[in-house]
Amino acid sequence: MRQFYKERFKAQKQLAKKISTTLEVNAILEKMRAEARALIPHAMEVCILLLDSEAPNYTKPLQCQLYETPVNCLSCKRFRPAVVDAMVKKKGIITPLGEPVERPDGEIVDIGPEMAFPIFSGDEVLAVISVVSKPDTKFSKKDLLLMEDLAETAGNVIINAKQHWKLTQEKLQISGTLSTLFKFVPQSVRHLVGKDPEGINMAKEKKEVTVLFLDLENYTRLSSSRPFTEVHAMVEKLFSRFVDPIQRFHGDINETSGDGLMIIFKDHDPKVNANNAVMASLDIHEQTRLAREGLGEGFSTINVNMGINSGEALVGMTQFSGALDTRMTYTASGPVTNLAARLGGQAKGGDILIGENTKHLIQGIISVHERGLIKLKGIKEPVKVYSLLENP
Repeated sequence: MRQFYKERFKAQKQLAKKISTTLEVNAILEKMRAEARALIPHAMEVCILLLDSEAPNYTKPLQCQLYETPVNCLSCKRFRPAVVDAMVKKKGIITPLGEPVERPDGEIVDIGPEMAFPIFSGDEVLAVISVVSKPDTKFSKKDLLLMEDLAETAGNVIINAKQHWKLTQEKLQISGTLSTLFKFVPQSVRHLVGKDPEGINMAKEKKEVTVLFLDLENYTRLSSSRPFTEVHAMVEKLFSRFVDPIQRFHGDINETSGDGLMIIFKDHDPKVNANNAVMASLDIHEQTRLAREGLGEGFSTINVNMGINSGEALVGMTQFSGALDTRMTYTASGPVTNLAARLGGQAKGGDILIGENTKHLIQGIISVHERGLIKLKGIKEPVKVYSLLENP
């Protein structure tokens, strides 16, 4: 008995050494079946039948060598009595005399005893190891235990390969989702978290900023008259066109809603921030015009209204806590933001309205058109308003 256990240990050690040279699951399984044939010299063939429906995603089927032209092991072994019996009884099976194997060309191949070991993950059968021996031979107790060891190792290989594939799929799915959402995540948040994860808890600071609000005109009417999925796809397609202009002019997309965006320009001096915001808005206006042609019937008259204002704001992370969730965002708060939002709400027909502070900061660089004094909701005194467009 001591010699027998020594042989099992030696076989496992030898197998581990051989399969450790590769990470490709199909190559590992091929090495395992080759090792099994070496351990049982009278075996005509050793097959690992991959029964898991998801197996094609993480490995290739093995080819049976009982034929002159190799075929998928499942083609000739899946419904053999020993394999079926092993799956039903959920344990290793030895059939003293296996049924002959019929080749596709009609030739009959006589075999001897047959052995089958199921490989489970929980109650699910992932694979079956099938060993076909030569005629007039028999399996020993040692052969049985060696195949049990092989089945356990093969099971671990298959389960690990499947788990790795699923994890990869999850990562790809998350990556795909993030690649869409990442466009609308403020660069400031990315920089803070990447550079100093604790930095998100820092106090807000006063900064000179320019804030741009944009929203879709008549979004509520559009949503009520067309399928939600259709409107959502249109908004995503349209807003995706705005990402490049915003990032090109160093804007941070801070807030997103169904029909609008808030963008902060804060990384340069006040004049550069204002100029960047204005240039981004003009680019967005042009992108909207170009996009109308490809948005489909019913969306060809869509307008994006914008409001821009400049001034001092409190800039930093803001935390919103509720009973079920806590949300953090990087934002600019104060009167400058409120006025920009009101100007965006006042704009009509795709207009771009700016406050007087922004007008002074871009004076001599970009032409503006006076819209007069306008009473805005939530602001006590009428505000002098200008437009970047002569005819919206």
